[in-house]
Formats: sequence, structure tokens, C-alpha cells
Amino acid sequence: MNRMVVSLGTITLMAISVANASAKDKQSEAEGNFAEVSMGELAQQNGQSDAVKSFGRMLSTDHAAANQKALNAAQGLGMNPPSGPNAKQKADHDKLVKMSGAGSDKMFAIHMVADHKDIAEYKKASKSKDAAGEYASGQIDTLQKHLDTAKLLKAGS
Repeated sequence: MNRMVVSLGTITLMAISVANASAKDKQSEAEGNFAEVSMGELAQQNGQSDAVKSFGRMLSTDHAAANQKALNAAQGLGMNPPSGPNAKQKADHDKLVKMSGAGSDKMFAIHMVADHKDIAEYKKASKSKDAAGEYASGQIDTLQKHLDTAKLLKAGS
């Protein structure tokens, strides 16, 4: 999955892996959550509109909680989880840091829509009867809420 970190770089909210998934996929879940928290914080600091700032708070809060669950799921599957976003996500974040105003808000909304379209992968992964499946199942409603909010922000920009 190749996404830009939400411009508020485009981030990967990452594919949830099923029981046979690789360690790299598991790590990308946690990396994506770390990146989402970071982008949410950036939206709160640099967002022009109150709606973007509010969405940033939602992202930071929801993905911090999701990350703890993803880390627990990875550990439950015997994997060493990452401790932050990957290099691409950091680079994308750095691009957005340089933006401001309405352009930044618009780019944030566009990337959040793109970033949250992986809900189908979570639905597929939720069928797994392991820690990853439980994690995926518990994230679907939140991710749908994020996608719906991002679409509204994009439409309003």
C-alpha cells in the first residue's frame, strides 16, 4: 500500500493483516497509526478552519487508542512493533508542515479521504479469528467515521 502521509501528508492507515500476513504488514498498521496521530496534531496546530482542527483532534485521539490496540495485536502474534511512522510518512508530514492556510486544509482533506479508503481491507481482515482480526473488527466504525468526515471537509474546501 503506497499512500502519502496526509499532506497532512498521505498516510497509510495500513492494511490489517490476516493470520498469515507478513511482519511487514503488521508493522505498517502501527506505523500508520503513529503517522495519523502526528498528522492530527499538525492539523490542530496549522489548520485554518475549525473543522480541520476538530478533525485533527479526532484523528489524534482515535489513532492513539487504535495504535495501542495494534501494538498489542502485533505483540500477541509475536511481532516486534515499530515505534513511529516510516520514513515516507515522515517525509510526507514534513511536506505538509511547510504548507499553511486554505491550501493546507484542502490538501489535508484530500489525503485523509485517500488514506481512509482502506476500510475494505479492515473488513476482510476482521474475518480472521486472531488478534489482528479482533483489532480490525474494532476499527471499522471509527475508520468509516473518519472517511465520512474527510469527505465532508474535502467537499467544503
